[in-house]
Amino acid sequence: MSELADLLRTRRAKLQPADVGLPTHGRRRTPGLRREEVAQLAGISTTYYTFLEQGRDVSPSRQILDALARALRLSNAERDHLYALVDSTPDDRPPEVLVPGVQDLVQRLDPHPAYVSGRHWDVLAANRAACALWTDWTTKPPEERNILWWTFADPEARKILVEWEAEARAQLARFRAAAARHPDDPKYGDLIDRLEGTEVDRWWRDHDVARLTSGRKLLWHKDLGRLDLELVVLQVADDPEQKVITFRADEADAQRIADLIRPER
Repeated sequence: MSELADLLRTRRAKLQPADVGLPTHGRRRTPGLRREEVAQLAGISTTYYTFLEQGRDVSPSRQILDALARALRLSNAERDHLYALVDSTPDDRPPEVLVPGVQDLVQRLDPHPAYVSGRHWDVLAANRAACALWTDWTTKPPEERNILWWTFADPEARKILVEWEAEARAQLARFRAAAARHPDDPKYGDLIDRLEGTEVDRWWRDHDVARLTSGRKLLWHKDLGRLDLELVVLQVADDPEQKVITFRADEADAQRIADLIRPER
């Protein structure tokens, strides 16, 4: 229950009494709410809440989790993460295999970049446009064909992703939410351990979580310059952990990307 304890502590530290309608009496030695204040807001005993923050072997009910989510002003993503941390089930899934037909779909999206992300964020397939704008995944060893690994461990990522820090933080927050859904799968923790020495060391302790959403992506390419792409995420029906990440360029940029990846004759 250490992950649950960590989530409660970090979120408690981010709140001030005024945020939750409590009076402030004098100066506080440490930032954030006190444990007894969170317990009061959630309608549970301070002792029980303390056990949760200490990682004791207790099993809070759904009602208690709902109350804690309200007391700590959790976002929707953080609320989902809280439930996932408590409702853990053994992970006995077979090795991941790309769903048939998905790779062909990704290839046919050229010159609009697209790739398939697996349950551990491994890149299972990528079209020519994605390989040209991000990195050529096919040339990398299997353990490095991973979006999170590339973002933090490959120096080129910091040049290619225009808003690298915001993107890297968001990726890590989404990865944490995915890891919480499969607490008995050691590969999530293994990847975090492999990224020791990067910003992951500090940012992982913030316990930020986020949902995977569509949006925009700003890239820099040495020949094409800055690219503003529209991002759309699609779940594969046969395996919801597999996601098709697609990017739509405007007409002019799509033509430039097409020229870039056109085979030489």
